[in-house]
Amino acid sequence: MSKTLTRRTILKVASGGLAASFAMPAILRAQGAYPDRPINIVVPFDTGGYNDRLARAFAPFLQEKLGQPLTIINRGGAGALLGHTFFLQQPDDGYTLLCTSAAPYLPLNILTQDAAFKLEDFYMVNLPSQDYTLMATSAGSDIQTVDDVISRLKADPGSLSVGLQPASADLVNFSILCAANEIDTNAVRVVTYDGGGPARNAVAGGVVDVGLVGGEGFLPLAEQIRPLMTFDTRKRDNWDGAIVTDVLGADADFVVGSQRGWGLHGSMQTSNPEVFQTLVSAIEAASKDPAAIEGLKNQQLATDWYGPEESNQMLARTAKVMEQYIDLLKGN
Repeated sequence: MSKTLTRRTILKVASGGLAASFAMPAILRAQGAYPDRPINIVVPFDTGGYNDRLARAFAPFLQEKLGQPLTIINRGGAGALLGHTFFLQQPDDGYTLLCTSAAPYLPLNILTQDAAFKLEDFYMVNLPSQDYTLMATSAGSDIQTVDDVISRLKADPGSLSVGLQPASADLVNFSILCAANEIDTNAVRVVTYDGGGPARNAVAGGVVDVGLVGGEGFLPLAEQIRPLMTFDTRKRDNWDGAIVTDVLGADADFVVGSQRGWGLHGSMQTSNPEVFQTLVSAIEAASKDPAAIEGLKNQQLATDWYGPEESNQMLARTAKVMEQYIDLLKGN
């Protein structure tokens, strides 16, 4: 038996559809079909590091803007080369995002590892984390200052073990410090780690005597480490210890640390412009969401909005500086 559709029934159905429409994220109402399935976030590092924590903390807020589940895929190895290559192998259809330390790893992949890609293959939407190298030791160590490190290494370069990531800004900064103090880096007991997370854990656990890693990632381990030296011209994140100009002078040379954040396929700008703009808008909206800002701040994670233009300019400037140290980065 058919049911007569009254004017009230029609209005009720229509209003329900309208309400459902307004319940959808505004970005999706404007875009239409995209996205209609889950989206992957590639992190080219193992779990536990800053990028991994940033991706997992930011994902719920970005997911809310896009209206689809986000899945974190860790592809660590070879100094992020494996993960960056894996990301570019995925279609540029907007269903694979990147959360990475664009600098120094993209320039390093290109300059020292003969990567089959170029910087322009990546488009950085936002790089909220502007990191710096921090030299640290474990909280229970007998090493109290950076002067202790320098004096011990000068007396016997093999007296301390030093945790580093190979071919990194941290390695360049350590080499600059050693050169300024006539320390033979080839005689230092360097222990390498493929990722910031493992390197920091080694410092905090006393597995190595000293480590040089991105300082922002050390924040959750603040009670377990003793900061010794920040490679910046100003104090960062209230760390104790010296800054690079205290140790190497006002004209100190050093390399900036990791610039971390969100990237897309560079080709999307022309191959898929509508989806490209949807993602840029969603990442911006999530970055400026007060709940996201507060949530990430509580986890010592950055969500500042610099935007695509400034983020890509920062990356290009860093890549240019890295070129100046290509011989050192290659181990020559």
